[in-house]
Amino acid sequence: MKFTVSSSALLSLLATTGKVISSKNTLPILDYFLMELSGNELRVTTSDLETTLIGSITVDQVESEGTIAAPAKLMLDSLKEFSEIPLTIDVNDQNWEIRISWKSGSLSIPGASAVSYPAVPQLSAEKKEMSLDVDLLVNGINKTIFATADDELRPVMNGIYFSFSENALTFVGTDAHKLVKYEAEIQNEVVAAFILPKKPANLLKSVLLKEEEPITVGFDSKNVMFRLKSHTLVCRLIEGTYPNYNAVIPANNPNKVLVDRIELLNGIKRVAVCSNPTTNLIRMDIADNRINLTAQDIDFSVSANETISCSYDGEAIEIGFKSTFLVEILANIETPTVVIELADSTRAGVFKPVYDDKQSSSTLMLLMPMMINA
Repeated sequence: MKFTVSSSALLSLLATTGKVISSKNTLPILDYFLMELSGNELRVTTSDLETTLIGSITVDQVESEGTIAAPAKLMLDSLKEFSEIPLTIDVNDQNWEIRISWKSGSLSIPGASAVSYPAVPQLSAEKKEMSLDVDLLVNGINKTIFATADDELRPVMNGIYFSFSENALTFVGTDAHKLVKYEAEIQNEVVAAFILPKKPANLLKSVLLKEEEPITVGFDSKNVMFRLKSHTLVCRLIEGTYPNYNAVIPANNPNKVLVDRIELLNGIKRVAVCSNPTTNLIRMDIADNRINLTAQDIDFSVSANETISCSYDGEAIEIGFKSTFLVEILANIETPTVVIELADSTRAGVFKPVYDDKQSSSTLMLLMPMMINA
């Protein structure tokens, strides 16, 4: 196996696919890149047994094809030290030595046989396939991933729920305290659902930023495959039944607050400094077109309050929320104005962006309140 390649192109490919590699791999071979050269296409595969990412680039001056397992850390550490120059990579098929040479020098890295590298999972004959727009996929992941859980007892909450109906695609993320539902209008030929784990969702998000063409998504009962222009991501789905999220979304919250999102977000951040570090409780007293934010930590005799003007339609209400969750929700809404719909101090608050014109998608964020000690 011998070829010439741009140092920055190779580094970019290895850095992207290398994000899959886990620091706690059970198989030593998973600490390696699987590099396969066929024609002038170099394919690089990485896996942690749950998620597999395959990327490819075009290389020059191919003298011989082949396959090698290259140590990930050594390859990345070596390539980071080069500016943009052509590198010649020559693999010895007898002892698996990888020799990287350039105009003024060379280095040698011990590789390994690729025989024991795990095979890429294949989808079953009952798979379902569709094409999805890049922006839709990026928006769906971005808006919901922060609300997913890290709960070993309820693994179904540790991922993003994709639900395909005839005329919409819904993304949902929840950790039982907060919930985000992002729904986009699209025509689907299949009606199905799956739960995408958090790690591959983050990987997919970073790879999608370089894409423009629609993405092909195929899935069966166990795995999902995303095919992009120069990458393919395959991962095992989270098994189980997703909670009935529509049941917890209040049908009618009569009290509605229209408020400047940035003003409220900054006010919460300032007041939260004085909240109890265990609970992060912030109290909101809403009446007469004003939101009064208060927080206190009795143990250290600190307290803070701030009043923000708003447009309020409803009864006077006192409600408590965890400030860290409030900040997350407001930071993940992109419009200048937000509407908060409330019922009373014990029922969930619903946060929605306010748009100037009609949208083909809708975002709803829900946050469970906290007890206020009077």
